[in-house]
Amino acid sequence: RAYAEKLNEDVEYWGNIALLHDFDYEKYPTAEEHPFKGAEILRAQGFNEEFISSILSHADYSGVPRDTILKKVLFACDELAGFITAVTYVRPSKSIDEVEVNSVKKKMKDKAFARAVNRDDILNGAEGINIPLDEHISFCINAMRKSKELIGL
Repeated sequence: RAYAEKLNEDVEYWGNIALLHDFDYEKYPTAEEHPFKGAEILRAQGFNEEFISSILSHADYSGVPRDTILKKVLFACDELAGFITAVTYVRPSKSIDEVEVNSVKKKMKDKAFARAVNRDDILNGAEGINIPLDEHISFCINAMRKSKELIGL
């Protein structure tokens, strides 16, 4: 939503894609099923193909190209948001207010920390939207701070 606002895009549309892009993951966590099962569910509910294509594009293995800024931003924020959340949880206060760019970057070097998060996806995501990594991390932290009550951080 924050990048949509920054880029003068449809905040509600982008926000809904961001909200729904992993909705099927808990039930269908494998690469064979996620996000493909979710796409089937969304089609059955009448979502348009561009919406579904945007969601599919966040998975490298889907074969759906990231050919719009929305798709690039979704990919750029996906792993990073999860990583920032993990960094927040290990802070003494468990508050996003304590998280800084340097603490995120330091934890990125620790391969044992949040090992399921693909660091290359974080790096490639920032590169894909042509924003320096530090700036991208800072933007995402600040966006998450603005919604900290809603997201529980």
